[in-house]
Amino acid sequence: MKILFHPERKDIQLASVLYALSDPIRLSIISDIKNNGEQACNCFNVPVAKSTLSHHARTLREAGVVYTRVQGTQRMLSLRTEDLNARFPGLLDSVLSAYEVNKQPALGTEAEGSSD
Repeated sequence: MKILFHPERKDIQLASVLYALSDPIRLSIISDIKNNGEQACNCFNVPVAKSTLSHHARTLREAGVVYTRVQGTQRMLSLRTEDLNARFPGLLDSVLSAYEVNKQPALGTEAEGSSD
């Protein structure tokens, strides 16, 4: 079995974390994990192919944002909240709070009360 790379806490870089958090799909993934706890990769409701989702999960893992645990054939993702807060206090909470406030409505739906 392939060993998955997870950076040590001291090796987590701000630029890598910010890059990982700069994509709306990845923000959606970490928001889901924050709200629902550890989840399998196939549980995320994102509009991308399975291979693209794997790429996003790898980007988050290699940046030090998530920890990936192999359980049978599943890859379980959890946030590295403690490590991120130790390295960059308040960053994760700030980014997720801003994401939740500015989250776009689902594709194909209109915001309530909008009129043209």
